[in-house]
Amino acid sequence: MTMDDPRVRENSRELCRILAEATDPKLLEAFLNCLLTPAETADIAARWALVKALRDGMPQREIAKTLGLSLCKITRGSRELKKPGSAFQQILLILDDLKPE
Repeated sequence: MTMDDPRVRENSRELCRILAEATDPKLLEAFLNCLLTPAETADIAARWALVKALRDGMPQREIAKTLGLSLCKITRGSRELKKPGSAFQQILLILDDLKPE
């Protein structure tokens, strides 16, 4: 499939609905490990780490060195994080609520 294939949006939305309904973190982790290759899993984990590092104020060059990511990916993440009402901001709020006090 290519990004302009309507099945991409259909399957992406379905997957998001399923993930939103699942409540067992171990099941979700096992599911993602079945769905994604180890390289894809590492890439997603690195992108999530970069979003958290940006939120925490880490300089982009330090993120690049620490996570082995290109400045292009980091800049994209930074732009997305700065958008008003961005999904990154909303998900980070959920993360903050999950942390023990």
